[in-house]
Amino acid sequence: VSVLKGPREEIVYVPCIYRNTGRKKPDFLATVDVSPKSPHYCQVIHRLPMPNLGDELHHSGWNACSSCFGDATKKRNRLILPSFISSRIYVVDVGTDLRAPRLFKVVNSEDVFWKCNLGYPHTSHCLGSGEIMISTLGDPAGNGKGGFILLDGETFEIKGNWEKGDKIPPMGYDFWYQPRHNVLISTEWGIPKCLGYGFDPNDLKKGRYGRRINVWDWTTHTYVQAIDVGEDAAPLEIRFLHNPAAAEGYVGCTISSAIHRFYKTEQGDWAAEKVIQVPSKKVEGWLLPDMPGFITDILISLDDRFLYFSNWLHGDIRQYDISDTRKPKLVGQVFVGGSITKGGPVTVCRDEELQSQPDPFFIKGKKVPGGPQMIQLSLDGKRLYVTTSLYSAWDRQFYPDLIKDGSVMLQLDVDTEQGGLTVNESFLVDFGKEPDGPCLAHEIRYPGGDCTSDIWV
Repeated sequence: VSVLKGPREEIVYVPCIYRNTGRKKPDFLATVDVSPKSPHYCQVIHRLPMPNLGDELHHSGWNACSSCFGDATKKRNRLILPSFISSRIYVVDVGTDLRAPRLFKVVNSEDVFWKCNLGYPHTSHCLGSGEIMISTLGDPAGNGKGGFILLDGETFEIKGNWEKGDKIPPMGYDFWYQPRHNVLISTEWGIPKCLGYGFDPNDLKKGRYGRRINVWDWTTHTYVQAIDVGEDAAPLEIRFLHNPAAAEGYVGCTISSAIHRFYKTEQGDWAAEKVIQVPSKKVEGWLLPDMPGFITDILISLDDRFLYFSNWLHGDIRQYDISDTRKPKLVGQVFVGGSITKGGPVTVCRDEELQSQPDPFFIKGKKVPGGPQMIQLSLDGKRLYVTTSLYSAWDRQFYPDLIKDGSVMLQLDVDTEQGGLTVNESFLVDFGKEPDGPCLAHEIRYPGGDCTSDIWV
């Protein structure tokens, strides 16, 4: 892949959230300098505040990406920022000044509600047609509904729903598509009005958390198959291999803390098999007697060699060699926080993996609150960036110190030959030092596209 030899990242865009922090400030898009040669290395060099309070910025996507490859009229100059809670969609101009993005357009939540009967927008991907597609978790009332919003790629007006027909999955979250195999696959977190205020164990075993990955016919836009990955598994991030000919990929199940490989069968339908299970730990002093790893983000390196994921509760990031896609091999692991560190409120009584509880994680003298969550890999595969916030209501519940001290961005060095992860001790972006007070930093995007934004067709 020629993109592996693309330029080193110099800046990244990170949505920063103030909702649920007690600070009455709007969320903002931070531009962070990540060039070691720059005098502003590890600093937020620009902040674009949104015009409203309480949006809960979350993920972002582009108006054009590798799916539009070969179309000279398409420029990657607008970043799409769906607001998970307010259901507004912000379109940000990054083309005029890469380092100082400006607001281009606001799609109001009423348009999302009335034109699509959807709400709680999540993942945004551009399509080869030039349109932009955004997955949703629910309907405007907060019930579960896994639909898709379609935006015009020039005007950014809502065109309506992508999905056709009467069958719609009961929940939604993330998605990935691959036209060569005539498929789109979406995932399910849970019912917005249940998970929106925090994680309640009483919601388990009641059909309120997702258990399926959902297969769609790319050409007809119809929902054709559900693949069960287990009750309350909560399959979140889904990634096909980057090679567009590959009819397989992985999905990370959060509550069940398992990675499932999905693949096209010889019959032409799709199936999934569990290939990694992170064992829960028997604990005291926590919400439940068994603490899952809580796999919240996954990604595949651009050369399709390594799979990475974060265990937000256990506190580790893992690297697996996926040369044999059916048998991932653990080759790197590092702990950067989490809920089971020594001296904390949680005692681990039984652990299938560790001999002792990991030490609290300090970097540049700061004790890092929270656990590893969103991850992004450099194009050459040698640097893995990490942020520590999941979603403000769950941050507040599981990691109160994250609300008080703010989240961080870290960088791990990756051994791309043998495998292996080490923390870069000289890299820290401390969002606890923001001018308007500590905030929660979420997804990481490169201006030129990255492992999780771009789909090759």
